[in-house]
Order: sequence, then structure tokens, then C-alpha cells
Amino acid sequence: GNCIGKGQFGSVYRALNLETGQMVAIKRVYILDKDEKEVESLMQEVALLEKLTHTNVVKYEGFIKGDGFLNIVLEYIENGSLLTTLKSFGAFPEKLVASYTVKILEGLVYLHEQDVAHCDLKAANLLTTKDGNVKLSDFGVSLNLQLVESEIGEMIAGTPNWMAPEVIELKGASTASDIWSLGCTIVELLTGKPPYWGLLPMTTLFRIVEDDCPPLPDDISPELRDFLLKCFCKEPEGRPTAKELLTFPWLQEHVHARVSDARISCMAVSINSNMRIYSRCVHAHRPREQAARHGHSKHHRATRAACRSRC
Repeated sequence: GNCIGKGQFGSVYRALNLETGQMVAIKRVYILDKDEKEVESLMQEVALLEKLTHTNVVKYEGFIKGDGFLNIVLEYIENGSLLTTLKSFGAFPEKLVASYTVKILEGLVYLHEQDVAHCDLKAANLLTTKDGNVKLSDFGVSLNLQLVESEIGEMIAGTPNWMAPEVIELKGASTASDIWSLGCTIVELLTGKPPYWGLLPMTTLFRIVEDDCPPLPDDISPELRDFLLKCFCKEPEGRPTAKELLTFPWLQEHVHARVSDARISCMAVSINSNMRIYSRCVHAHRPREQAARHGHSKHHRATRAACRSRC
């Protein structure tokens, strides 16, 4: 199939499952020139994806290893990344960004409950479906905290403009690092560029560590400003969790809308189910009703005939 994207380790292709007819995405990674640690990192991604099941996380379908390549088969997301959408339509309005943020946070809540930090959260790694749902993708540098807890301080991961200060200072990545990256991603969606865009990578890293807070857009609501300031707390322990952020005023309208949509969906399923039951009942009773009507009709004709004979 055609190439639909490129990640840290390889290219992603759209493909067709010849057995089921399902359209899938295949992340094709050349591994012959990789050292042992790089291959181990790739296999970690495969193992990580295999156990993740959530509406806001890209679904893992399987993998095929051979001919010097590791082919990771993933759910195909038709709209591509939010970065692609940004390039096509320009910066998003705050209301739309809030709606996207709720879905991103719901995915992060799930990941963090599994002791997994994404560690490379940005618009390029957020895929959207045709109905506007958002799915977290590209776990090429994600950390399974249960496996690497002992050596986490030695690791540095992510993309410079979205990296949390503690990651840059090699103090260790954590789920709190995703919250910082979320703040950077929100700025990216609002303006089309992440904080410190256009600076040299080393300058960017220096500014992230030294500045009190990344520069914020001027024309944002007070609620969003408060939300971002909490995400950009320099101390990881001071940042809210993903679950706590869902309770912030900036997102409340959209959280309630998601709950209402879910209730409406459940009601629709219930109504459809009841309609099917009603339909079955109607069909089941129809022969008897027809028979009854037929019997009444014969009785009525007999009665009228008897009356005529008496008259």
C-alpha cells in the first residue's frame, strides 16, 4: 500500500488484509542495521501495544517478523494525524481544542492506570477518526514504568519542543511528563506550532529548563490559561493527573457533552433492542390475531344470516 507516515523507527503504510478485507496500517521497521538495544525497544513497543485496549488508543492487530523487517500491524485511522489536519486547515479554535483535549486525556487516564507513560505526546502522534474521535499512537519511545523503574533516571526520550524539564535534566520520565507534553500539544493545536518553535534544539532545551513557563498564546480564555499553567508546573509532583485535569472548568462543558452522548447512545441501543423485542412479539401474535379476526368475521356473517332468516 501507499506510505501514510513516517515515525522514529520507520515508515507506516496502508494495507489490505487479504483474508478479512480489513484495511490496516503497517509500521514497517528495518531491523538488520539496528543494535540489540534498538531491537529491544521495538519489541517493547510490540508488547506494549498488544495489551492496550481503549477507544482513545490505537488498536494493535499483530506483527510479522522476517526478511530484516519488523512489520507491526495496527488499526487504520482514516483521517490521519492532527498535525496533518493542522497543515490542511490551520490553527484550531479553542472550543475544538477543548473537545480534542478531553479525548486525549481519557486515553492518558487509561495509559497511566496501566503504569504506562506515552513520552512523545504531540499532534503528529494523535490520530483522528472520521467522526472526530482521537486516538493516541506511536509508542516508539513510550516507557513501561513497571519494567524500567530501576533505570528510568538514565533515559531521555521524546521530541525537544514537547519535552518536560525533568526529562531534559535526566531526572526521569513519568506520567507527569505527559501532562507537560499535553500543555505543549494544546499550544500547538491553538497556534499551529509548539512552544519555542523555530529555535535550535539545544536552545529549546535550555529555555524549557530555565524559563518559569513556556510562552502562552495571548488570546486564550482565563480558564485555559489556568489549565496550561497547571500543566507547566516545573515540579512534576505539582502537576495534576490526567484524571484531575478532566475536572477543570475549561473542560467541563465538553466532559458533560461526552457523558450525554454516551447516555444517548445507550438509550438508542435500548430503544432499538426494545423495538426488536416488540417486533418479534407482534409477529408472534399476528397469526393468532388474524385467526381471531377471521373467527369473529365468520361468527358475524353467521349471525347476520340467522337474522335474515328470522325476518
